[in-house]
Amino acid sequence: MSDQLHILQQDAIGLLKKLIATPSFSKEEDNTAALLEDFLEKRGIITHVFLKNVWAKNKYFDESKPSVLLNSHHDTVKPNKGYTLDPFSPIVKDDKLFGLGSNDAGGCLVSLMAVFRHFYNRQDLKYNVVLAATAEEEISGHNGIEALLPRLPKMDFGIVGEPTQMHMAVAEKGLMVLDALAIGKAGHAAREEGESALYKAIKDIEWIIQHRFEKVSPLLGPVKMSVTVIETENKQHNVVPAQCKYVIDCRVNELYTFEEILEVLNTHLKSELKPRSTRLRSSSIPLEHPLIQTGIAMGREYYGSPTTSDKALMNFSTLKMGPGDSARSHTADEFIYLKEIEDGIAMYIELLEKVIVN
Repeated sequence: MSDQLHILQQDAIGLLKKLIATPSFSKEEDNTAALLEDFLEKRGIITHVFLKNVWAKNKYFDESKPSVLLNSHHDTVKPNKGYTLDPFSPIVKDDKLFGLGSNDAGGCLVSLMAVFRHFYNRQDLKYNVVLAATAEEEISGHNGIEALLPRLPKMDFGIVGEPTQMHMAVAEKGLMVLDALAIGKAGHAAREEGESALYKAIKDIEWIIQHRFEKVSPLLGPVKMSVTVIETENKQHNVVPAQCKYVIDCRVNELYTFEEILEVLNTHLKSELKPRSTRLRSSSIPLEHPLIQTGIAMGREYYGSPTTSDKALMNFSTLKMGPGDSARSHTADEFIYLKEIEDGIAMYIELLEKVIVN
């Protein structure tokens, strides 16, 4: 191991400890943004801040060259009630670093920042390198990467840091949440009055449970629909409900657009459907991309991810990849192995050295 790599690894772990100790719930990332800005500027990196997003360009940025984005987020969810450790105390035990956001996605963020530092002063790059540490990822907020992208240089491809055990999530399911409203007619439950909106909703939900979309992706599998919330406005047991609201969580593969899914649902369901958002669309990077081919040559596996990330908001090819394990995200006593960070930094550097260096 080179001395430079060792320094980058230890700095990354030290920074992650400080991030853990600094609460950064979505929309409340001011202090971690200041921490990240200070960390970079103390190392001689010219840094920019927009809203609560911190970003920087490599020292010898050249507008005539294509650019690669290194992105991860510094916001966290709130700790769940199962924590037995202080979520804001960075505790190291058995080669594990415990703390809220350690795995999702602090380990990825500090690793990509180390990689950015590795390339920052290089003059032998055929790509520019841009770093973006962004906010509001956990809530798919509008003031994170989506707000920052128009202020960044044009990107040709990117790496989005999320815990994947350093394997390559080359595709990602899109997420469309639908608010559904079944309409009936109120009446007294003791008499043959009214039309139950609840029963109408149940018939629609039964269709949703049974329906299978024909196109199945080799990477992302089938479209998956789940009804996750249902309620009526009634608080009285003896009133036939006139309205019933429910929520459909649609995880869409890359073979369908949201509009196509919505057209099918509107054809078969009686309920009124209203999408909350159509921003988080399915995304993929071609397997022929040099980044993916290099990763395969390094022994990295590729797969389609059922979860969404800021990758969905980028209109250029992106690879989701990072140290840590997605199964640990949002769990009590969240942790990341120190070796995962160390190996992740080394692996990111090896991958990019083979793709972006002349």
